[in-house]
Amino acid sequence: QPFFGFFLYFPRQYRSLIFPLLIREGKPTPFFTFVLALLFCVYNGYLQGRSLSNYAKYPPGWLKHPYFITGFLGWLIGMAINIHSDHILRNLRKPGETGYKIPRGGMFEYVSGANFFGEILEWFGFALACCSIESLAFALCTLFVLGSRANQHHQ
Repeated sequence: QPFFGFFLYFPRQYRSLIFPLLIREGKPTPFFTFVLALLFCVYNGYLQGRSLSNYAKYPPGWLKHPYFITGFLGWLIGMAINIHSDHILRNLRKPGETGYKIPRGGMFEYVSGANFFGEILEWFGFALACCSIESLAFALCTLFVLGSRANQHHQ
């Protein structure tokens, strides 16, 4: 099941390594928040990786199964929405400009938290492709955490 590792590896690398390098300026993150996020990501990555490498059993041809294909497409579309939405958010303000601006374009035309929507779609696609309790638990956790953040942003 090495193919499933890509599901876990790329989105986390984008969010933790690539995205911070693309941000112009931002509010500093409190150290405690950083530590909690780090611990959550390490523990979740461990659970997902252990589940896929030690416990998951897939029948021959699983990569051609409708669950896997639908889940993979959901993951891919969600990641594209997430990355595109982040691009829109990063370019809302000119350098040195402050203040709140409403994002326009892409999925922001349909939902106010397009970046959150993309990530939620990503992880539900992952859960469908993997069909494991651990992946579903992470998708639900993502829904509750990012859903509440999206609601706050919408307000």
